[in-house]
Amino acid sequence: MSASPSPCVSLGSEAVQAGPAPRRSSVGVLVGSGPGAVMVGGGAPIAVQSMTNTDTADVDGTVTQVAALARAGSELVRITVDRDEAAAAVPHIREKLDKMGVTVPLIGDFHYIGHKLLAEHPACAEALAKYRINPGNVGFKDKRDTQFSTIVEFAIRYGKTVRIGANWGSLDQELLTSLMDENAKSNAPIEAAAVMREAMVQSALLSAARAEEIGLPRNRIILSAKVSDVQHLIAVYRMLAKRSDYALHLGLTEAGMGTKGIVASSAALGILLQEGIGDTIRVSLTPEPGGDRTLEVQVGQEILQTMGFRTFVPLVAACPGCGRTTSTVFQELARDIQSYIRDEMPMWRVRYPGVETLNVAVMGCIVNGPGESKHADIGISLPGTGETPTAPVFIDGEKAMTLRGEGIAREFKVIVQDYIERRFGGAKSAAE
Repeated sequence: MSASPSPCVSLGSEAVQAGPAPRRSSVGVLVGSGPGAVMVGGGAPIAVQSMTNTDTADVDGTVTQVAALARAGSELVRITVDRDEAAAAVPHIREKLDKMGVTVPLIGDFHYIGHKLLAEHPACAEALAKYRINPGNVGFKDKRDTQFSTIVEFAIRYGKTVRIGANWGSLDQELLTSLMDENAKSNAPIEAAAVMREAMVQSALLSAARAEEIGLPRNRIILSAKVSDVQHLIAVYRMLAKRSDYALHLGLTEAGMGTKGIVASSAALGILLQEGIGDTIRVSLTPEPGGDRTLEVQVGQEILQTMGFRTFVPLVAACPGCGRTTSTVFQELARDIQSYIRDEMPMWRVRYPGVETLNVAVMGCIVNGPGESKHADIGISLPGTGETPTAPVFIDGEKAMTLRGEGIAREFKVIVQDYIERRFGGAKSAAE
């Protein structure tokens, strides 16, 4: 009987370097001015943005929500500008935010009458950092080019950026009909969905070309082509990226509510970002009735951080639990630590520069607990079912202490805070 061959591992030509693809767009677009300005594309970090769901005419309500989104980490915030009252409110919103020290750039979402609102409300045109134009409803028939040109001319006059955002639900019907007719006459017609994807891409690219003809420079144009189906979104953005070098805004429109919206957005954006497509993202979640609008910001950040593109908050690794961990202590501690970190981050960003790189582990038994805790900056291995009621704490890979008794969770929080102060507190002092 011959001996079994010894297992071996070799690094051959098939070895793949881990890590995300480099950013695709070489065109950098500066959105806004002053301390809140954000660079999109051109090698800049992928920006997270969000959108309010308040009535923009409600100045105080909109200011409150914009401020909450900005505190959560939204680097750009879009607001609806759909009528005179909303347009008139925009400069007051900007003024109140500035007085609060909230410098996040505001994006005006225009549909149907954007040209009219910008013309009649110059203070609105000035206060916004970016205009969003939908080529599917900027105007119809003979008015389309005139109204599109008017908005672009205002952007040029006031030095603003424009996002040309095609959308599956409001596609340019003339263009779509033309392409459908052309496809029907073809000797090798393609499926209707493929024609719609082509119409989306052409709508965005033709509009961008027209904006440049009018005089808007390429470094003030961002494109998007949003659909609500994951596979179609991936296909559309691959086409758009292959055929242009504009900065791209990614987002699965009408993603849905709860886990459905989170999973769908993560799947679509994750694939595209890994391929180097996309320079700014928005996760379009339907909030629960009375729910927190900032969840879409948190999900966007977690997509980028999980994939290794950016770091926003300390990571908390926690075991999922099994038959060895029937106690809920580790679940409650993991939840409390994660919530504590999220709640404290707005202050920590200022007080503890670099704290977002912290890794914390909250583990539930001796199988992986000590090992994972050693890999983290600070970790705790809680006792599993039937284990000795002790919890070793590891700091920077070394066992530092062992906690016992009813106050383990409380004591560990204090240890985390002390570690943060010791490790990151000096960075603030040095900066000052």
